[in-house]
Amino acid sequence: MAAKRFLNDFGSDPDQPKEKRTRTRPFFTSGIGQVLMGNSLQNICAALEPMLRRVVNEEVESGIRSCTFTRSPSLRIQALEPSNLQLIFTKKLSLPIFTGTKIGDADNSPLQLLVVDKIGDQMVPATLSCSIKVEIVVLDGDFPKGDCNTWSSKEFDKNIVRERPGKRPLIAGDVIVTVRDGFAVIGDIEFTDNSSWIRGRKFRLGARVVPGSRQDVSIRQAITEAFPVKDHRGELYKKHHPPMLKDEVWRLEKIGKEGVFHKKLASDNINTVQEFLMLFVVDPQKLRTILGPGMSEKMWEVVIKHARECELGKRLYVLRGSNFTITLNPICQIVRADIDGQTYAQRQLSNIDRSYIQNFVIQAYSNWNSLEEVDGSLNETALLTQGELGEQNPNNQETMARAPVQLHGYYLTDKSSMEVGYADVGSSNWQMSATHYDTPVDVGVGYCITESSPDSDIRPSSRPFNGS
Repeated sequence: MAAKRFLNDFGSDPDQPKEKRTRTRPFFTSGIGQVLMGNSLQNICAALEPMLRRVVNEEVESGIRSCTFTRSPSLRIQALEPSNLQLIFTKKLSLPIFTGTKIGDADNSPLQLLVVDKIGDQMVPATLSCSIKVEIVVLDGDFPKGDCNTWSSKEFDKNIVRERPGKRPLIAGDVIVTVRDGFAVIGDIEFTDNSSWIRGRKFRLGARVVPGSRQDVSIRQAITEAFPVKDHRGELYKKHHPPMLKDEVWRLEKIGKEGVFHKKLASDNINTVQEFLMLFVVDPQKLRTILGPGMSEKMWEVVIKHARECELGKRLYVLRGSNFTITLNPICQIVRADIDGQTYAQRQLSNIDRSYIQNFVIQAYSNWNSLEEVDGSLNETALLTQGELGEQNPNNQETMARAPVQLHGYYLTDKSSMEVGYADVGSSNWQMSATHYDTPVDVGVGYCITESSPDSDIRPSSRPFNGS
């Protein structure tokens, strides 16, 4: 009887040696096995990491091979092309600057920004294809060092001054402006803190393109001149440049508020710059006497020079009589005279006897509040200075002296027509207007201006106004 074969022996060759058959297990299955065999979280992580790395790498490589990227030109990173474009402030600042006060330019207008193309020493206004955002910042007054006019964006950003701890932003208002067509007007901005706490005690204003708003072109930053910022309490005693007619008289240089000169002037009812200038025109010697010996000649010259910067405006005043109409500016200077039916323009007023004209000036001064006020749109050219008049017609005064004219019982003489103390010339210190007389014409003014003296060399006449 044949021996029974066990199931395990079925299909096997008894003559063949038994070989141990090994079966290769898949990688994933092997990994799972290792995970299941782990006894801790550390073993689990260590077992999974190689498998996950391999799977991720294979998938990424497969994705890269199956895809082709096409870059859009707008997304390509390009280096900024060299540019000569620069931001500039169109005018200097109006100084001094106080905290809490609107910052303006030298004409007391809002600040303006302009984009220019700088070619060598020339600047040409540039127009941008699209608008840009510009930020107004505060810079250290010591930046840039020396007279250097070049700096990098990194240096500019490094010298931006931030507010002190616990304080409001150093500059408040419309600090972000939009530049369109290469031009922008800056709205109301003001300082919230003074500049006394930084080393140089001065600030600058700067303007830069808002970071990230324009990447296709480089535009250099703008900076102003360095300036101190004072606390607003100092504005109460600020001198005005130029002074206004209605300003209190202590706004003039060398006249302190509640000081000795201020009190002396107030005691004679001289309270405004207009009243100061009117007395200076009518009787400068009296004005000099009121101020007294405590005001030196140098101080006097400073006060008068500052007062003469006053903007007179458009208003004129008319003195009428039976046979005359005299037109004066706001500080009692005659700009035109109609006498006995004859009109005398400014240049012709020197042909009239000085004492006769001076009587009109005194009469107008004494009755100033009763004069008729009119709009002063006179179409006459301003008087030239004495030097300019002499250059254009050197024989003019000599001709007038040789041809005396009778006027209401008075005659021109060589003395009256050539009198230097009779100030028949204009001063270059006055602001001029093309359409009207903003500026005084020095008719009836009793100060002496000689050809050899500068405009600032103003001295009161040594004679009283008596026509002699």
